[in-house]
Amino acid sequence: MLLSVVVPAFNEEEVLSAFHERLIAVLGALPSEYEILYVNDGSRDATLEILGKIRKQTPQAAIIDLSRNFGKEAAMTAGFDLAKGDAVVVIDADLQDPPELIQDFFRAWNDEGFDVVYARRRTRSGESWLKRTTATAFYWTMSKLSQVEIPRDTGDFRLMSRRAVESLKQLREQHRFMKGLFAWVGYPAKEILYDRDPRFKGVTKWNYLKLWNFSLEGITGFTIAPLKVATYLGLVISVVAAVYGTIIILQTLIQGSDVPGYPSLMSVILFLGGVQLFFLGLIGEYLGRVFNESKRRPLYIVKDYQAARSSDS
Repeated sequence: MLLSVVVPAFNEEEVLSAFHERLIAVLGALPSEYEILYVNDGSRDATLEILGKIRKQTPQAAIIDLSRNFGKEAAMTAGFDLAKGDAVVVIDADLQDPPELIQDFFRAWNDEGFDVVYARRRTRSGESWLKRTTATAFYWTMSKLSQVEIPRDTGDFRLMSRRAVESLKQLREQHRFMKGLFAWVGYPAKEILYDRDPRFKGVTKWNYLKLWNFSLEGITGFTIAPLKVATYLGLVISVVAAVYGTIIILQTLIQGSDVPGYPSLMSVILFLGGVQLFFLGLIGEYLGRVFNESKRRPLYIVKDYQAARSSDS
């Protein structure tokens, strides 16, 4: 039995050594062989050099060095594509997700037969009130709009069986919202609650702009509900405008001509113009995704792959 662990890394020089020590302590206690696939996602610091030292010290460690920064979603995909294990764990290197939880993942998969075991955050230490609130709002929105149930307060930290991984590998779309893809493939799943720690060292790579764009990926990738809202809203505004226009005509015929106020007229024009521009941009988001999918570019490019030298734990 072989367990693969995929670790995407982008500029994680400050935390990699401490993360690796905790990880191998956990994996060494499991009744399974293991391999660790570190995916260097175009890091600009000493991440690759540190990974080279780790690989020399740990025969089970492999390095997938991407040609540039393709993003975490693509880095995870590269790891899944090259993982050989009967089950695959994906975990970040920042130590916010405790590697010790992998033991619970393993038992739920090996002993209880679950294909997917994911970690759900009970608390989120080190995060601002605004980030926690926006995260809650995002998961609530996705639960209302998406046809696929995406677990709330759940990141990428999880274990997937080989058949779940093979199903996931068939999904090659360019705009990858992995939390949605994990849920889309289905299979029996189990959640494990945990308390998320602050970053061990370093700073997060996710600012609010990136998080906003990431939320757009999720919404536009797993539902067309916003387009339906645009249709219904346009229909409602058209009906209201037709009724109001009829009332104005009748008043003019009965009571004579009436000159409407300029401010109210401009307010209505600007409101309708704003609504049109908003939904035109929304349509552009969907159209842009169709354009990117039509080019059929690879999800990532591997510059160098240094395989594990041994699978003995």
